[in-house]
Amino acid sequence: MRKYLVSFAAAGLLGIAVLYTLGPKQTVGPNSFINSPNPDPVRGKALFDSAGCLACHTDAKHKGKPLAGGHEFKTPFGNYYSPNITPDKSNGIGAWSNADFVRAIRDGLSPSGSHYFPIFPYPSYTGMADKDILDLKSYLFSRPPDSRENRAHDIKFPFGWRFSVYFWKMMFFKPGAYQPDSAQSAKWNRGAYLVRHLTHCGECHTPRNALGGLDHSRELAGTGEGPEGGIIPNITPDNETGIGQWSDDEIEDILTTGGLPDGDFVGDTMAEVVETTTEKLSPNDIAAIVLYLKSLPPIYHKFAAETKFP
Repeated sequence: MRKYLVSFAAAGLLGIAVLYTLGPKQTVGPNSFINSPNPDPVRGKALFDSAGCLACHTDAKHKGKPLAGGHEFKTPFGNYYSPNITPDKSNGIGAWSNADFVRAIRDGLSPSGSHYFPIFPYPSYTGMADKDILDLKSYLFSRPPDSRENRAHDIKFPFGWRFSVYFWKMMFFKPGAYQPDSAQSAKWNRGAYLVRHLTHCGECHTPRNALGGLDHSRELAGTGEGPEGGIIPNITPDNETGIGQWSDDEIEDILTTGGLPDGDFVGDTMAEVVETTTEKLSPNDIAAIVLYLKSLPPIYHKFAAETKFP
């Protein structure tokens, strides 16, 4: 019996070693340092707004300081709390190098090499260009530091094991900067970059599977299990369950003012997105998003047919 147990354990260790060998690799080497000769915090501010950093990293409910973390995210796996991303060197990111910051955004790894839980939307942010990442860092480092300590997540067993995120990444994460589609226009590519990566629309508008991976076969088709358990609508150009009958101006209105075609306004999470993110986008970026969304294949989603756009 002991011989079989030893053999079983050896096989298990070999399997783990093979998985580790075949699994996701860092796109930024552990000893690399990415230099940005002219980091631009002004441009970084625009990227910061587009990425929605303020809303997620500020505990507005309890009057927390901007970017000092503590915002609660309730999910089927437990409650997560955003970290302090001010330039405080003890509790924030003030001691991070350029390479540390790029690894966090591109690979979902902390400076110590541990895996971030994908409540941090690095599966979308991974597509950001190096310059965008470094300009964003330059803006964050220009903000006032705050020493607020990070709050531990309250996650259900066994989802709190960080090493398990490695295997989650093997199944659902593909790191790497966005590669433009040469068959499409510059405007379309800009829209794709914004929707897929920088503004990370799919993180909320795409259904997830039982393990929390995005169901790309229904990308942007809406879900009943959005942030805080909210209902997130279909934003594909399906005529019945999505935004297929909306004009360009109507889509622009919801992104800039939160106004809906029926005269109502968005609420809850989307209202926060409009206030902190989309209303701050340039007119050119708004137009690029509209073009990209209307170019997508329409997806009929029965769930969305039974709900009203919030």
